[in-house]
Order: sequence, then C-alpha cells, then structure tokens
Amino acid sequence: MTNFADRVASAATAIRGIFPETPLQQNDYLSRKFGARILLKREDLTPVRSYKIRGAFNFFRKTLAAGNEAELFVCASAGNHAQGFAFVCRHFGRKGVVFMPVTTPQQKIDKTRLFGGDFVEIRLVGDFFDDCYRAALDFTDSAGAHMVPPFDHRDIIEGQATVAHEIFAQMAGAKNPDIVMLPVGGGGLAAGITQYFASMDRPTRFVFCEPAGAPSLKSSVGEGKRVKLAKVDNFVDGAAVAEIGRENFRLLKDFPADAIRLVPENRLCATMIEMLNVEGVVLEPAGALAIDALKDFPKKEIKGKTIVAVVSGGNFDFERLPDVKERALRFEGLKKYFIIRFPQRPGALRDFLEMLGPEDDIARFEYLKKSARNFGSVLIGIETKDKRNFDLLKAKFDADGVQYQDITDNETLAAFII
Repeated sequence: MTNFADRVASAATAIRGIFPETPLQQNDYLSRKFGARILLKREDLTPVRSYKIRGAFNFFRKTLAAGNEAELFVCASAGNHAQGFAFVCRHFGRKGVVFMPVTTPQQKIDKTRLFGGDFVEIRLVGDFFDDCYRAALDFTDSAGAHMVPPFDHRDIIEGQATVAHEIFAQMAGAKNPDIVMLPVGGGGLAAGITQYFASMDRPTRFVFCEPAGAPSLKSSVGEGKRVKLAKVDNFVDGAAVAEIGRENFRLLKDFPADAIRLVPENRLCATMIEMLNVEGVVLEPAGALAIDALKDFPKKEIKGKTIVAVVSGGNFDFERLPDVKERALRFEGLKKYFIIRFPQRPGALRDFLEMLGPEDDIARFEYLKKSARNFGSVLIGIETKDKRNFDLLKAKFDADGVQYQDITDNETLAAFII
C-alpha cells in the first residue's frame, strides 16, 4: 500500500486535469508590515475560488477508480463545498444533488448551478443546515447514492493535502517555511497539510486559525475529545463549524492548545477591508483567517522568518460589504454608537453639534422615545478619522453634563438597535 505522500502526489497529478497549481506568492505589503517573509498560498484562485474543489475531486476520482459506477452523488452545503462538488460533477459527467437550506443567499445558489450545469440538481430544505443535512442523509440512503462529506473523510483530507504538495514543489531548493498558518473549520485542510508535512519528514511550526465564535478545534483539544459547540457565530460561514471532523481531530489532537489562535470576527473584517483596499484581493471571512492571525505575533518572534499563510477562499458576497465595513470601523475604534438623553428645548441639537470636532461625522441619528416630558432618547452613530477623537468628545460630554451611554460594544443592545 502506498504511503500518504505518494497518494497525495497521485491526487495532485490527477487534479492538474482541471486546473493548474495555485500560486504561492510573496506579499510585499504584508512582509513589510510584519517584518517577515510572508507567502500567500492563493486557494482563492481555483476555478471555484476555494480549496474545496480538491477534496471533492479526489473523492469522486477514488470512488470511480474503485469500480463503483453509481450514477448519483449527494452533498449538503450552502457554500464552497457545494460549488466544488458541482464543478466536479460536471467534470466527471455524474449527476449530483446539492441540498441547501432555504435561507441560502441566491448568489450562492446561482454559482452552484453555474458550476454544475445540467449535472446538478439543487434542493432547498429547512431553515437551518442541520435540517438540510439530515434530509441529504435520508435521500442518500433511499436513493443508494454516494454522500460526499465536506471534510470528515480520508479521501477528502487526501485531496486537500495537495495544497501542501504544491507548496513543497513551489519552494523547491528553499528551506522549510518556519511557520505555516492554516485556517480551520471542519479541519480537512489542516489535517491534510499537517499529515503531508509529517509524511515527508519536514517538520515545521503550524498555527491553526479559528473564528473566535466557532472554536471547535480549540475546545476539543482543550477537552481531549471532540466537543460539539452549543452555539456558533456564523459570520465566518466558511469556517463556522460546531464540531471538528472525527478523522480530522484524530490527526490534529496532539498539537498544543497554544498553537490554535482564535480570531475576533470584527478584527477579521478590518483585515478583509485592508486586503481589498491595499492589495485589491477579495477574500471571504474564512479566507482571511490566516492573514489576520499574523497580528497575534510579537514582531520580534517572527522577524526575518518565512511564513506561509493559506488563503482558503475568495467567495465574498458583496451584499455583505456594508456589514463588514461597519464591523471593521467599530473594531478600529473609528465608529461608535451612543444613546444620548436630549433635553426637549430649542437649540439642544445645535449645542450638541457644536461639540463635534472637524473630523467627526454623524452616520446615524434616530429618536428612540421620549423618556420624560422634557427629555428624549436619541441613537447617534458617529464616525471619525482618529479613534482618539472619541476621548476628546466624551470629555466634552462630561464637561457639559450630557447624559450618554456608549453602546458600541454592547452586543445585546447593538443586535436590536444597530
């Protein structure tokens, strides 16, 4: 039986039939910013703008090579796995059924249909992914079809490991990267890349990057067993997984807990905006995880080192851009929301406006209610160009006796009001 590295090499050779290797690019902007040599593995440049096509391709390839000519394949996904699955269905000429929640954005449905063409049928089932996934499993059993899992399968892991195979080839003649930054959702990509490095006897330091609102690997490593999270923040939809894959955890469980970095969602938004504005690179939230986690290193720790960051995907729905910009501004301290108790008298608003500095701008103004005959509560959103301006503004509020509450970081109030 061939070893893991040989099987990955065979998968990498086969996958060249549908797309060339993705670039490993030195990013001068990030390299200057962090004082290290930062290389980006651009998985956002595959035909479906994510690495998910690799695992799906390998699953199909090996299933068909085993002599199983089943005509029907199934997946449950509202994102990158569905698009990779659809592309591969068309490539192999096999019928596929994609189960998606009813709440899936139309843009994702349309892209999946575009990649799959006549070979893919899309079924919208349930409001939540769990309902959709159960329906897909039931259909798979009743139809005698093949379920193509998003991450928890050896053939999927082997396919994702072709990313590492390419990195080795692209760094031929150079020393190992000092650090490899890996985004983690279900763990298929991280399991494949780390296993490939180990099988090639090329040790390096791995840093695993998870959304703070979906720490499935961090929680499981801490407990020493797989943990299913009771609650998940779905903002980083490409990596918001409640439970790490079984096979994936088996391969990752011995890494130390401090190798796992939890990335705050609002900080991640600032990185997405930065990469878009400075480098012209469009990243989905999961695709920016590895880049954002560079911010957690003290500069002296990585100075002069070679770091590979895997950019896992670029399927960003621009309808989300206002929300991403809003989160980024709030993280950077450039936008705040206040509830202010205004006296109900002529000139009160003018007096308030005169407190604003030349770089302050009102982005939102809304009366909430009259709390008394002589006072009313107002929601005010203010943007500025320097976060220190808010210290000056609050000092003016205090000096003038303005009754206010800063609700910017109050998640409960913000969810209802902002």
